[in-house]
Amino acid sequence: MSVWFVTGASRGFGAEIVKEALARGNQVIATARKPEEIPFSGDDMLALALDVTDEKQARAAVDSAVQRFGRIDVLVNNAGRGLLGAVEEVSDSAARAVFDTNVFGTLNVQRAVLPVLRSQRSGRVISISSVGGFTGTPGWGVYAATKFAVEGFSDALYAELKPLGVHVTIVEPGLFRTDFLDGSSLHTADGQLDDYADTVGKVRGLMAERNHAQPGDPVKAAAAIVDLADLADPPLRIQLGSDAVARVEAKLELVHSELDRWRKVAVSTDHEDVGSS
Repeated sequence: MSVWFVTGASRGFGAEIVKEALARGNQVIATARKPEEIPFSGDDMLALALDVTDEKQARAAVDSAVQRFGRIDVLVNNAGRGLLGAVEEVSDSAARAVFDTNVFGTLNVQRAVLPVLRSQRSGRVISISSVGGFTGTPGWGVYAATKFAVEGFSDALYAELKPLGVHVTIVEPGLFRTDFLDGSSLHTADGQLDDYADTVGKVRGLMAERNHAQPGDPVKAAAAIVDLADLADPPLRIQLGSDAVARVEAKLELVHSELDRWRKVAVSTDHEDVGSS
């Protein structure tokens, strides 16, 4: 039995992960801004209010979790919000709001939980990123920037925590049939500019068509995520969904191609004495 701490647990991936973890006999601290909306209850679950942008509330939630279950074994950084709009269209306030939740909120929760995992010399940190955290697309630039940030500090965190017995995994889902594209989760930039009609405008239309018709199955994704906790050597990154795999492969091919094409220029900028001794 493991003790799971899941943010954003009232719906979507968060709710499915809680459901799967409980079904396997684990204990779960399920957190959400509105804990009354978490669709589970029982002796093995503790529902707590948590706005991840509130650092004091994050620390209080961790204290309550440890008081109830004595430990935390798996942290799932799932709480987040979407933002659709051309980079130029996104206002300062909208950009800061999505960064506050997706980046600084994740950091708040990690700072609260990591002392517990370090003291145990064991545990897992599973951060729900996005395939957009590996490759950006029109309309998702600022949202992707938040996920790139999560992946950047998670790369470092992986190396910092592994010697202490704590594993870090970044999950990169593609499009899954959750409510992520609903207005309750996805925010849209105001002041749409005509010059982006053929790029971002088409993406807006495509997202509206795909809402609740996405290819990914969140139940299967939750099972794959819970499986990670049982692996002796979990991956640093794992993609979920065939669309995510295809996008990552295309990005890797592009990076490799450009690296080869511009290698001579890249290495020409070293000092002359580099590699001479």
